[in-house]
Amino acid sequence: MKKTLVTVGTFDGVHSGHRFLFTELEKLALRLNLKPLVLYFPLPPKTLLSPRPEMTILTSPDEKKRLFKQLALNAHALDFDACRNLSAQQFIERVLVKKYNAGGILAGPDFAFGKDRTGDLVFLQNYCAKHNLQFCTLPFYKVWQDKISSSLIRKMLSAGDIAPANELLSRPYELTGRVIKGHRLGRKLGFPTANLDTGIYKLLPLGVFAVRVRVGMKIYNGFCNIGFRPTVNPIDSHLPLVEVHIFDFKQSIYGRKITIWFHEKLRDEMKFTSLDALTAQLTRDREHARRVLG
Repeated sequence: MKKTLVTVGTFDGVHSGHRFLFTELEKLALRLNLKPLVLYFPLPPKTLLSPRPEMTILTSPDEKKRLFKQLALNAHALDFDACRNLSAQQFIERVLVKKYNAGGILAGPDFAFGKDRTGDLVFLQNYCAKHNLQFCTLPFYKVWQDKISSSLIRKMLSAGDIAPANELLSRPYELTGRVIKGHRLGRKLGFPTANLDTGIYKLLPLGVFAVRVRVGMKIYNGFCNIGFRPTVNPIDSHLPLVEVHIFDFKQSIYGRKITIWFHEKLRDEMKFTSLDALTAQLTRDREHARRVLG
């Protein structure tokens, strides 16, 4: 069986820096006569170990799996529980070499692995030299003089900087969730919304956004409010509510999964003095979103 050139990581966001790494992995594997292989953790170990894991990831396990498939990558998910107590040497020997037939390892400059992240680049380089494994490293991939990282993109999204975050992601940021029942106030105001349960892990940028919405096989325009509804029925929760108004749409979709893509932030969430003031602002939001989405 052909040996593999392996890269390992969380790859949260599957952003343009990760895509650069995957492209170089395939080039190097071809040159070294090895098979390229991406090994990834579906959820970041930091999220799994955090006492506050809410809103800490860019891509859910399902999204990540789909993105790898779109990129035509040979990618396999790792079980964090099975790896978490392995030393750096045990991880190489039991996982990379024995299970995945590694003949080489490709790593970025900040790569570390094994229990307590004791396997740094120096360890990895020495181990590979001693055991006749190919060892390759890549520099940071930069845009605007900044290292592209998942944490940078998370900061951008949290600040409402949708356009630069989308540029670093190489696609619009997305949320997928199941439509759940709400208070139906939007319907009474003439702006029916789909309330989404997106789980606890996905990062939810706060505010009102112009979005595109996939329902089944069709794409619609709309706008989305993510927040705590300060005007009516305020939410007593540390997780905000996701409400999507889909333009020119009258179907009942309770219980179905839909996906939204973020294109521009329209404004921050606001508290209004009356329902009439709220309705007037929603009308302006709808027209603003229509202009943004063309």
